[in-house]
Amino acid sequence: MEYLYERVAYLKGLAEGLNIEEASKEGKIILSMIDVLDDFANSINELDQYQEEIDEYVEAIDEDLSNVE
Repeated sequence: MEYLYERVAYLKGLAEGLNIEEASKEGKIILSMIDVLDDFANSINELDQYQEEIDEYVEAIDEDLSNVE
């Protein structure tokens, strides 16, 4: 999921390079959308980590069940 962070960082850099002002109406929207995208990237990364933990847990339970059988 690292690519999400890279893409959001690219958008932040692009907005900064284009001198998008937060004082303008358009600037407020664009910068807010970039912040929301950053929040989405963080949330997706957290979900991915939780999913990996659940997969490992289910795998362990499956192995234990196989041993019981």
